Amino acid sequence: MAADAVLVLHFAFVTFVVGGFALVWIGHFAGWGWIGNRVFRSLHLAAITFVAIESLIGMVCPLTQWEDALRGATNERSFIARWLHAILFYDLPEWVFSALYVAFAVLTALTIRLVPVRPKAERTARLHA
Repeated sequence: MAADAVLVLHFAFVTFVVGGFALVWIGHFAGWGWIGNRVFRSLHLAAITFVAIESLIGMVCPLTQWEDALRGATNERSFIARWLHAILFYDLPEWVFSALYVAFAVLTALTIRLVPVRPKAERTARLHA
């Protein structure tokens, strides 16, 4: 059960990284003020940067290690865990993931320039304009 909870946490992290990127761009074109939030954008960039760096240095994801340790040598997974695991993990060479993570981190950093972070006062003014 604890391993499944870690897998759900891992899935939430991936959803934050991928979904957050999509929401920034959708929000930019939809005029959503909250996508300029400095805390959200900083956490988002930090999350993908961490993933890219751990990939480049050959570090295994801590959430993956934690889940594996909780599961022990068995591969028993609940129904939900099997589906989340199938969505999150692919059998490709490590360099493919490193290239993708670095490219995604660069795109996220570029997005901060293209869709700037805005102070709260400016975001609030845009909403009331």
